[in-house]
Amino acid sequence: MHARLLAALCALGITAVPLAAQSQNPQAPQITVGGLVYGQYLYQLKDSLGAGNQNQFSIQRAYLNVLGRFNGGLATRVTLDVAPTGAAQNQQIRLKYAFLGWTPNNGNLTYKFGLTQTPYVDWEETLWDYRMQGPIPVDRNGYMSSSDFGAGVDGHWNSEAVNGSFLFFNGEGYSGGTGDNHKDVGARVSVRVSKTNDASRVGGLRLTGYAGLGKATGGADRNRYIGTASYRTQQFTLAAELVSTKDAAITGSILSAFGVYKFNKSKVAVIGRVDVLDPDTDTPDNKQTRGIAGVSYQAQSNLRLLADVDLLSFEGGATPAQDATRNRALLQMQFTF
Repeated sequence: MHARLLAALCALGITAVPLAAQSQNPQAPQITVGGLVYGQYLYQLKDSLGAGNQNQFSIQRAYLNVLGRFNGGLATRVTLDVAPTGAAQNQQIRLKYAFLGWTPNNGNLTYKFGLTQTPYVDWEETLWDYRMQGPIPVDRNGYMSSSDFGAGVDGHWNSEAVNGSFLFFNGEGYSGGTGDNHKDVGARVSVRVSKTNDASRVGGLRLTGYAGLGKATGGADRNRYIGTASYRTQQFTLAAELVSTKDAAITGSILSAFGVYKFNKSKVAVIGRVDVLDPDTDTPDNKQTRGIAGVSYQAQSNLRLLADVDLLSFEGGATPAQDATRNRALLQMQFTF
């Protein structure tokens, strides 16, 4: 009796081992495909060239994203960027992201290599939340790119109370080529001083700093410093930032303030922004002031509409060509899938 029972238990153990091993097999890779589209109708508010007020429909950006998740904390992203180029606004396809990320043991640090996000631009775009209107000032004015070739690390601690990013990169941007042997380094740190009902990486009362040091192709200095104070809840956002730039012997600055207010229990929000650019602080009367105001409507979870005006003034006066295009009314769309 005991011998038969022992034999049965041994047989059960032999058959159970493969089943246990099968239950511990690595999960299959997870691949997802999605996209993001920015479309708009533009109407120039002034016809200083006598050519008839320009109005046009266009797709300003179309992104195709392929994301991969693998065992061991590995993840990949490949993003194609379709954007208008030239006077004819013909569409050009570029590679915007193509990187590998590794988060050991699901920890606080993610190491990245490839064509990846730069430390600051993606963070402010998330805080502002209206990239559909146009790039943020450092990107719009050519001081910084949202993506570049390099290697770095992202980190977050204490439920996003502190988060940051470091990158060693080419510095020419994802559409500017690899450049020469000169490289840039950039680092951002964001600290949540006080909590709100927004627990995201941009939520709460925050102080954020960025420093970027490098050499452009040819060896000229290329330095960027940014300080940002922001307050974000689920209902509204307020932020102000100061940017200092140095390119070779030219020092510039940007002062920016923006806000977003979402009406309670409504899909409607109002936005406002003022950016003051001084491309050369040693040159008088060359400041440019951009004012943006608009109303957005979240039609569905994947569709947002925005009606806004984008007004640009030149301290030293605008040329006829600048005057014809500096004030615009826009109807814009953001669609995700």
